[in-house]
Amino acid sequence: MSAVENALLAAIHARLAGDATLTGLIGADAIFDRLLSRPRLPAIVFGLCETKDYSTADAMAYEHLLTIEVWTEAHGRKALQAIEARVRSRLDDAPLTLSDAHLVSILYRSTRVKRVERTGYFLAEMQFRAVTEPA
Repeated sequence: MSAVENALLAAIHARLAGDATLTGLIGADAIFDRLLSRPRLPAIVFGLCETKDYSTADAMAYEHLLTIEVWTEAHGRKALQAIEARVRSRLDDAPLTLSDAHLVSILYRSTRVKRVERTGYFLAEMQFRAVTEPA
């Protein structure tokens, strides 16, 4: 993982963790880099982050395709959808401040919701696209 990816994920984490409404939905300290073996749900987990060179002849830039996962053990999708909607509202076109880089944009792309058969958990996989430039 590059320093720019780390800075982007740190800024996303700070924005989500600092939102009182979201904390009310998931609880404190419920945003992780990976799903723990015995997770306390609901939780937000950083999934796949793919970074590509997006430079032009005039400027250096990177494109980041991010997956943010929302996990719940609720018996329905209602709680999951409320968390997903709040995450989307906090990140779509958000003015994030990154260390050592400049965020050009972060935009919501799509969400896929499914029930994970072996656990019974519900999972929303949210896709975002971000573009950064070196500071």
